[in-house]
Amino acid sequence: MDLLHPRERIPLVVPSPSLIFFIILKLILGISQICCHLLFWFDFCQASEGKRPSENLGQVLFGERIEPSPYKFTFNKVETCKLVCTKTYHTEKAEDKQKLDFLKKSMLLNYQHHWIVDNMPVTWCYDVEDGQRFCNPGFPIGCYITDKGHAKDACVINSEFHERDTFYIFNHVDIKIYYHVVETGSMGARLVAAKLEPKSFKHTHIDKPDCSGPPMDISNKASGEIKIAYTYSISFEEEKNIRWASRWDYILESMPHTHIQWFSIMNSLVIVLFLSGMVAMIMLRTLHKDIARYNQMDSTEDAQEEFGWKLVHGDIFRPPRKGMLLSVFLGSGTQILIMTFVTLFFACLGFLSPANRGALMTCAVVLWVLLGTPAGYVAARFYKSFGGEKWKTNVLLTSFLCPGIVFADFFIMNLILWGEGSSAAIPFGTLVAILALWFCISVPLTFIGAYVGFKKNAIEHPVRTNQIPRQIPEQSFYTKPLPGIIMGGILPFGCIFIQLFFILNSIWSHQMYYMFGFLFLVFIILVITCSEATILLCYFHLCAEDYHWQWRSFLTSGFTAAYFLIYAIHYFFSKLQITGTASTILYFGYTMIMVLIFFLFTGTIGFFACFWFVTKIYSVVKVD
Repeated sequence: MDLLHPRERIPLVVPSPSLIFFIILKLILGISQICCHLLFWFDFCQASEGKRPSENLGQVLFGERIEPSPYKFTFNKVETCKLVCTKTYHTEKAEDKQKLDFLKKSMLLNYQHHWIVDNMPVTWCYDVEDGQRFCNPGFPIGCYITDKGHAKDACVINSEFHERDTFYIFNHVDIKIYYHVVETGSMGARLVAAKLEPKSFKHTHIDKPDCSGPPMDISNKASGEIKIAYTYSISFEEEKNIRWASRWDYILESMPHTHIQWFSIMNSLVIVLFLSGMVAMIMLRTLHKDIARYNQMDSTEDAQEEFGWKLVHGDIFRPPRKGMLLSVFLGSGTQILIMTFVTLFFACLGFLSPANRGALMTCAVVLWVLLGTPAGYVAARFYKSFGGEKWKTNVLLTSFLCPGIVFADFFIMNLILWGEGSSAAIPFGTLVAILALWFCISVPLTFIGAYVGFKKNAIEHPVRTNQIPRQIPEQSFYTKPLPGIIMGGILPFGCIFIQLFFILNSIWSHQMYYMFGFLFLVFIILVITCSEATILLCYFHLCAEDYHWQWRSFLTSGFTAAYFLIYAIHYFFSKLQITGTASTILYFGYTMIMVLIFFLFTGTIGFFACFWFVTKIYSVVKVD
């Protein structure tokens, strides 16, 4: 089964001075951005005229394309069963049969229309279990009754959908516009909600439809001529209780995951905070005793009996192997860390709400471009402290290594989308613009940051490094690097996996994600947990006289990304119904970009926490 993301042509548009409708062309089956195999556009009604609106950078990157629609109406003018267009198919003609088969396949896979009016999604609200009412920002093209008589997807809503091995297309919509009258000023009225109900009618008189009669069925074995008339009715209702500023609330409050999030997130926060408190308490009490004991050793005889982490004070700041690569990772990780923090902060303030389409991605990209300076500075400072002298190589790798890997992956995924004819493919001009942002802004800023970093003196360490490296004793299984790294990522992942599910749903299932307050809180908890888990394991390794902490601290918290990848694989097989080769490659291609970003992000947190910890404990202990 191949996944499709065609550029559909059925949005709603109203000429001035009426409301203007647009449709986001995202037909989904549990996934919206990774679609392929576009044979041709869906054979729906097309607008005879109307300028296609331009998308911002975030919308283009996410594959959102907005098209004008032939559904026209004027504010407060009621329309009943108005004909939009009629589509005729002759099954003996190869082209018509191909279009009809494509339409059937979309109904079989539960593809959906997504319509917009005044930047508000036109929602289909229906009752679900426990008396809840769910408002879906999309509605299906149609549905299918299997050859055994089982109703799939939306076919359960109508008892008249009962013919076996038959498709039912929703060729009629009842649209209801809710508005709020502005009492002050000259604004008139503002739209506060737009709802619809999809219906199916086999119109008796195609030229003069009356929206009555049996549903529009298409047998899987139908032959001859098939006519489908697309119609709509529209009504208006004044809504005094909904203010324009809170018009999105009814959609967000009906989301099925809202109540789950409250319980699950609070549960995770309690567990994570409890564990973090235990870790902090153990670390503070144990370290306090260690430092007090070491500082009481005044005699030479006592000094010869040193043990634990004080023994490795002469090697603790020895430069790590592959210091160049580590410093580059730290620079890129710092860039991502600051970008994430600022983006989530603005999202919490409401600047990046779902109403501002594409704003989240646009903000993240712009911030990443502008944060080249701290990336270059951090990479240069740590590379210099590691004793590195190839500063040109360092700044070039900081500018091009990690961003280059992400861009190469993204470009290959885009080539697949281009090859499959998907509307989610990024236009060539946008790719050139992204490269221009990278080379003309980000790279020069990275060079400036690196220049400042190299001009500064190397980071001063509280203890001197011995000339001869100390031999590391034989380690037990639990203090070896690999087991510690694998265990280190479990706790941080435990505090994010609930949010991860909703984020993946937002990306691949076109569900709205708006709980940025919770996400920001989880982000803070993740930073704290990564830091404490890394510090705890770092302390255990130092007590075992293993002073190679730099790479281990980075990989310990960075291994959270490995659990992220495992969860993404589980999500792919358990939640998404994808078997097409190209779609599978696209899913894992984009997932690898997220995993790399998350690896750099969490790894950098772990390194900085461990660096602060090591510097702190060796600065307060007496060393001869």
